[in-house]
Amino acid sequence: MFDFDQYLGFLAFLTILTIGFWLMMLLLMFIVPYWLGGNLIELWKEKREARRAKRDA
Repeated sequence: MFDFDQYLGFLAFLTILTIGFWLMMLLLMFIVPYWLGGNLIELWKEKREARRAKRDA
């Protein structure tokens, strides 16, 4: 059915595919939301500081 070389190639393909899948899940579920949330918080802080500066001046 499979030669040993084909078997190793198939295992390498499955390994790379699995690593890619979990890396994409990590990016989409943790890293991107963390990045977007941090940017939104910083934007709100900047707007709040600008309003305070405008009110105090």
